Amino acid sequence: MNAQEKSLRYYISLVFLFIPALLFFVLLILYKDHPKLAIDFNFPFVPWQFLIIAVFGSIATIGGVLDWKFHRNPLHMKIPPKERKAEAVALGLGGIPMFVLMWLAMMSSVPHYFLIPILVVLIYTVVVISYDEFVFHLKRCGRVETRFHRMIVFGNGIAWLSWFHFIYG
Repeated sequence: MNAQEKSLRYYISLVFLFIPALLFFVLLILYKDHPKLAIDFNFPFVPWQFLIIAVFGSIATIGGVLDWKFHRNPLHMKIPPKERKAEAVALGLGGIPMFVLMWLAMMSSVPHYFLIPILVVLIYTVVVISYDEFVFHLKRCGRVETRFHRMIVFGNGIAWLSWFHFIYG
């Protein structure tokens, strides 16, 4: 793999950090007239849960960008292939299906049909993230990198809980 291909791969991973937020925002715009979303033309425009999603999703995204930048510094440890694979599995088999299931549940007139699949994917995702944190990060990461990971995990967790509350609360 030449330097240009390696550089492109690094930037693709940065772009992937922004996809959930952008996709959520685009879907909200596309479905703004859907009665389940309760989007209004008066402040605060969206349900309070969406504001929580925006704040904590932003914290998670900022943590992801800072972690991405941290690993691009030659003075810091590079991510080993096994860790990259674990993170890709968490995103590909956890995050993406979760996003799809949550969106479908939110738009459905019977969201409880999606509850069991959402909980199964949630449990799987938590296990994979825990594996990544305990196997690769527990002893290796310093204070700064640990802070970035906490921003990612807790930011995404609180954003997800807020979305879950909107759907099932």
